[in-house]
Amino acid sequence: MTTSTPPQPVSRKTHRRLDESSPLIRVDDLAVSFDNRGGPRIQAVDGVRMAIYPRQTLAVVGESGCGKSVSAMSMLHLVPRPPGRFDRGKITFQTDDGPRDLLTMNEREIRRVRGNEIAMIFQEPMSSLNPVYTIGDQILEAILLHQKVSRSEAQAIAIQAMKEVGIPQPEQRLKAYPHQFSGGMRQRVMISMALACQPKLLLADEPTTALDVTIQAQILELLRSLQAERQMAIMLITHALGVVAENADVVAVMYAGRIVEYATVFELFDNPMHPYTRGLLRSIPATRTKVNRLVTIREVVDDESQFRKLPGAEAGVRPWWPWHKPPADLTPHAGPAGDYYLQEVKKNHWVGVWRTKAVEGHESRAPDLDYRIADDPTKGGPPVTPS
Repeated sequence: MTTSTPPQPVSRKTHRRLDESSPLIRVDDLAVSFDNRGGPRIQAVDGVRMAIYPRQTLAVVGESGCGKSVSAMSMLHLVPRPPGRFDRGKITFQTDDGPRDLLTMNEREIRRVRGNEIAMIFQEPMSSLNPVYTIGDQILEAILLHQKVSRSEAQAIAIQAMKEVGIPQPEQRLKAYPHQFSGGMRQRVMISMALACQPKLLLADEPTTALDVTIQAQILELLRSLQAERQMAIMLITHALGVVAENADVVAVMYAGRIVEYATVFELFDNPMHPYTRGLLRSIPATRTKVNRLVTIREVVDDESQFRKLPGAEAGVRPWWPWHKPPADLTPHAGPAGDYYLQEVKKNHWVGVWRTKAVEGHESRAPDLDYRIADDPTKGGPPVTPS
């Protein structure tokens, strides 16, 4: 009686070596809206600008509905159109064939990028995995689509990918269905599926939602180790500032479809400048201090004095906030988002402000930070959240 030997791992496709001194992807003035059944269109994203470098983690943080996921899904044309629509903007990505604007790609072109050069971990693995197909079928689909390998070779790649994310007995579990996995294991399946084709950019949309803190730490540690090995850039979408402090190099804070603050993780935690960011940080429970009640975000943003702390405030520089009446000296540009401006208020620190006379005629450089904690010898650990 002969026993069949499992297929041996094959050499997986790799992308060309990345230039770490240039952004892997740059988003410029992205605007996305949705149809509102005859009413005015809902502007989900309006004027977003950001850049992500190889081997860098950009955390996009904000409350539900602020435009984080829509910004990420726009990169892969995953926003349903209609009712969605790309109103304006440019997303320049360094593809294997050179820089391309993702928004101008047709469906055939974006499919060569989606899952291959850019992969995404979705927020809820149970709804993202098809319940009627085995785990193996779903992982193999992406491998066979983007790599010129046989089915047995693809199976070996899938087994290796599952081993890398810590799934035990991957040879047997390829035949299992999603409902036979725990929540943490389903999340690991999603990660193995996303990483099987060695993507250059990983869009991680709440990758640890609903997982206990032990599994959360394991998954985030896994992503960091794979990032270092593969030069992989990560866009980490989250509302958990603890996750941001532990994992991000650069942070973009979003509210109402716009970026209100953009800085390195240490600068943002040490010197938050927008009242909304200060409200987020002050609302975190602290273990070192006993208080009767937590400070709410509303208490901070309703405090007028919080809006008079920016450099140049005495001249009229004022943080943008959609629920405030526009300043009397507002000098908006024509067109959408003309009342808003992402200003570099200090070196390498941007804040969304009203276009008042104080900033009239001024145009800051686009947010662009070639910074990684791993390369900074002055930083020995993550920032400390305020008590």
